[in-house]
Amino acid sequence: MRDFSILIGGKAGSGIDKSTLILGDLLNQSGYRVYIYRDYPSLIRGGHTFSIIRASQTKIAAHRDKIDFLLALNKETLDLHLTKLSGDGKVICDVELLKEAALPVQTMTLGVPIVKFVKEENAPEVMRNTCLIGAFAKAIGIKIELLEKILKKNFGKSIDVNIKIAKKGYDASVVMESIRLPAQDALPLISGSQAICLGLIKGGLQVYVSYPMTPTTPLLHFFAEQANDFSLKVIHPESELGVILMALGFAYAGQKTAVGTSGGGFCLMTESLSLSGMSEVPAVIVLGQRPGPSTGLPTYSSQSDLNFALYAGQGEFVRFVVAPGDLEEAYYWSACALNLAWKYQIPSIILTDKNLNEGIGNFDVNETGEIKEDNPYLWDGTTDYHRYADSKTGISPMAFVPEKNAVIKVSGYEHDELGITTEDAAVTKKMQDKRLRKEKYLIEELKSFPTVKTYGDDKQTTALLCWGSNKGVCVELAQTLGLKVIQPLVLSPFPEHAFKEAMRGIKKLIAVEDNATGQLARLVKIYGIAVDDTILKYDGRPFTLDELEEKVKEKIS
Repeated sequence: MRDFSILIGGKAGSGIDKSTLILGDLLNQSGYRVYIYRDYPSLIRGGHTFSIIRASQTKIAAHRDKIDFLLALNKETLDLHLTKLSGDGKVICDVELLKEAALPVQTMTLGVPIVKFVKEENAPEVMRNTCLIGAFAKAIGIKIELLEKILKKNFGKSIDVNIKIAKKGYDASVVMESIRLPAQDALPLISGSQAICLGLIKGGLQVYVSYPMTPTTPLLHFFAEQANDFSLKVIHPESELGVILMALGFAYAGQKTAVGTSGGGFCLMTESLSLSGMSEVPAVIVLGQRPGPSTGLPTYSSQSDLNFALYAGQGEFVRFVVAPGDLEEAYYWSACALNLAWKYQIPSIILTDKNLNEGIGNFDVNETGEIKEDNPYLWDGTTDYHRYADSKTGISPMAFVPEKNAVIKVSGYEHDELGITTEDAAVTKKMQDKRLRKEKYLIEELKSFPTVKTYGDDKQTTALLCWGSNKGVCVELAQTLGLKVIQPLVLSPFPEHAFKEAMRGIKKLIAVEDNATGQLARLVKIYGIAVDDTILKYDGRPFTLDELEEKVKEKIS
């Protein structure tokens, strides 16, 4: 099989996430490239949760409508997903569940006494997953030695009983489809959240401050686990207000700091975002989008906060906003966002979404690009210290407490070069001009960065316009249909010149977005680019490859 998909499902709290990672690892170690989509309700226990693991011989970042293997831990999984089976799709589940479900006779099934095996070992119910994985491994011809190796990597105290139960499932199974192993080395399987974390660490992160909020909670967990290895301070304050103010305090003291949040938390941070702009204290915010308004769908995905990221906060100030589209870009641009925030003393927003944060795929560090490490402009200590000294670039020298030879005054009030508050008209204009002047130099520097990328057929006159996590599905589809893809990564300051270069020869532009109003289409219109059509999805779920193909064909026919 060159390209196939597995769906595993059960009730929330039944171990689907762990099973998903093991299945992904099995396929990854077998030489496939893997992409994992997770779907779960906003519940700790109960409700239905499932994952789709797609394996291909080429790198992928999207899933399909149809599945080839349905691994069911309960009847609800069969009821909800049976229609997704491809023509020769197969169901693997407990033998008693098969009897209860009474599936159509043409459905290919494999019943294993999973519940019985778990009871025989007096093991917890959650180990039904292990038995199911063992049965699946045999069904596609994976050797028992590889299964044991991966189980040992994923389990600690209970490894012996897990292996025993997995072997029982393996022995009770039959080969249903022998996979043909691709001849390629395995690449690490990581999530978008982990890629962002590693990029921030590469950029010199020293402190991470966050209040748990889907979909950026995994960053807090990952940083907490890695804190000792990278000498990080990882802090969970009492609220989103505490998060951003504490981050600004750390930055004032010279510590490279980032925070993570989602829409509701970012709402509470907007006043402090403006404080960053006025005080010129660097701030890095990872903004993971999910559907709103208000709480919306807290465990699903959206691209509806672009306008919010671009315009949040009172007053006018320079900000850097970037929306990476895959793991490599998440790593690269997270490091860049941190470095640029500190070089220009501005807020940086890394705009992500649940699909990118929680999607899991193969990461290739060799495809990330070179990360420029610029040191911030520091006070040399030879002159009187003016925190907001005017300059050609608008960037002032930085000093950090407790520097004994400098009074380091920062202010959210309008101020003069020393940081002393003022309401003088001339000084107000001078300082605002100084702050805004940074944008000119930031725009110039960004010309050396890959701010806009193109894929597919460069000679094609029809292009898909996408941003963020829609990159994967659009690029794969463009290869199938012979289209071009235009992907802006930096959204503020908008790379107008690079975007217009990417548009050369394009006669029809179709925007693909996960929002209801076409926010990127509206943004490019400001720069004189007309979007001819839009394909919008706003139910919290990502485009599948098949779904988008159907919609694009309608637009280009």
